[in-house]
Amino acid sequence: MNAMTQDNLRSAFGGESQAHMRYRIWAEKAEKDGFPAVARLFMATSDAEQVHATLHFKALKDIHGGFTVVSGGEFGLGTTSENLAGGIAGEMHEVTQMYPAYISVAEMQGEKAAVQAMKFAVAAEQVHADCYRLAKASVDAGKDLEAKAIELCPVCGYISLTGEEDSCPICNAKKSVFVAY
Repeated sequence: MNAMTQDNLRSAFGGESQAHMRYRIWAEKAEKDGFPAVARLFMATSDAEQVHATLHFKALKDIHGGFTVVSGGEFGLGTTSENLAGGIAGEMHEVTQMYPAYISVAEMQGEKAAVQAMKFAVAAEQVHADCYRLAKASVDAGKDLEAKAIELCPVCGYISLTGEEDSCPICNAKKSVFVAY
């Protein structure tokens, strides 16, 4: 695998790993603030970030050794509204900046596994940002998120707030594999 794609995958792995933990911490805060559905959304998104980190790690399957990893991440424990704003900012950075650049490099270098892993991630991250926007609007109005269901596709990290899909709109995984929160 080309060195630049390796670096990008390691950076993406680091960022997704940080998001996984950050969203778990923010879920605890949302629960304490009286927003149980928002807490479930944070937990589902945390697990989605683990899906992405795992895809990146597997794309690096032939790379061994210790590496310093540079990755960006949102920090701070604020109100649930502030934490949702941080989630939106982080997800949109990945959608508009990080993944488009990383995908272009991986495509140029012919790294098919890396391209697939990152395309799943960027599509799911847009959905995460949209879910966080809905949640933030509810929280800012003093209400919990209204969601018929909160379900995660464990293949690509897509999140549904309705549970109405027959299959994942990103990776076509069957609904039967979705995880409910």
